[in-house]
Formats: sequence, C-alpha cells, structure tokens
Amino acid sequence: MEKRIGIIGIFIRERKNAAPEVNALLSEYAELIAGRIGLPFREKGIHVIGLIVEATTDEVGALTGKLGMVEGVRVKSFVA
Repeated sequence: MEKRIGIIGIFIRERKNAAPEVNALLSEYAELIAGRIGLPFREKGIHVIGLIVEATTDEVGALTGKLGMVEGVRVKSFVA
C-alpha cells in the first residue's frame, strides 16, 4: 500500500484522564508522525492536537481507531 500525507485532528475533553493514553499511542505510532502541534483552549475545556502524518490508509485507520476509543477523545482525519 502506498504511503500518503494526511492530517489527524485530536480533540480532548478530559485531558488529565486521556493525555497519558493519547501520548502513549502517539509514541507507539511515532514513525508515522511528521509534525505535531498542540493547542489548549482552556476557556472551552478542549485541548487540540494536530498531526501531519505520512502513512498508509490502514495505518491512519489503526491509529485513529485506537485514539477514538479513548474516553473523552474525538478524532477526525483526512488523507490526500
């Protein structure tokens, strides 16, 4: 399968509970991640992580699937 460039948006509501699990998953899939930015929107109670990835659609699906199972986390992705 061909690797593609993609964007993954991670939205975290329960940072204290979800952050360790999210960071562990991002470490597990670190070889796919080309760039990462994190923005806290404290007044809204949301923390956003944006990832630029180079991966197959299966790899993106595996990562986003696992992230989406973390309580308090929502994930959206786009692959070019």
